[in-house]
Amino acid sequence: MTRQKEAARPRPRRPASASRAAQPKRSARTRGGGEAAPYHHGALREALLKAAETVLRRDGLAGLTLRAVAREAGVSHAAPTHHFGDLTGLLSELAAIGFQRFGAAMQAAIAAAPPAEKGLASARAYVAYAQANPGMYSLMFRHERLDYARPSLHAAAEASFMGLARAVGAAHPGQITDGRLSLDEAGRIVHAWSLVHGYAMLLLDGRLTEMLRRAPAGTTPETLLHAMLKASRPPQPG
Repeated sequence: MTRQKEAARPRPRRPASASRAAQPKRSARTRGGGEAAPYHHGALREALLKAAETVLRRDGLAGLTLRAVAREAGVSHAAPTHHFGDLTGLLSELAAIGFQRFGAAMQAAIAAAPPAEKGLASARAYVAYAQANPGMYSLMFRHERLDYARPSLHAAAEASFMGLARAVGAAHPGQITDGRLSLDEAGRIVHAWSLVHGYAMLLLDGRLTEMLRRAPAGTTPETLLHAMLKASRPPQPG
């Protein structure tokens, strides 16, 4: 009889706050009605940058907005603003990642090339990066959309430029070490940069399609690049 009375007696309810406190805290995202994926708080910034890169690749720069990034990451619309301030901040941090990868690709190509071919190797790596990452490459050179006062972007862009400068300088006496340039050095760098950047933009805009069609069979963007660079060299005496 005693056991029946104890079973019938209502048990005290735990406070809702205590129940919530017992559960581990986590932030989560859901996409497309799927299962929530937990976020570690410290990884949200990286997740937003990854989402921004996905949106840029899929929808282009015109589709890259704070709301689109938040939606892609499955977080609140306020999250990108909290981490980057505004769209310029987000784009600048994304461009910094682009410059870091860009510089690393050129440095790897330069390191693997013999001294006489370092300039050509750098040019090939430059154009190859643009071809493989057209959205990111376009963003990196949209100065009106970026804030170069941000330390990460300034450092990444400067390192990328110095890699190009060293590649151009490798074919000439003296090395550029502190960023200071003679007028001749500046002219050589701008000449090389204008050639490869202009070529990359023509290629991305589809303006070289007809030229490739008219060129000999088997001509690729890389072999056309090589021919362009060869044509830009001054004629050898004799």
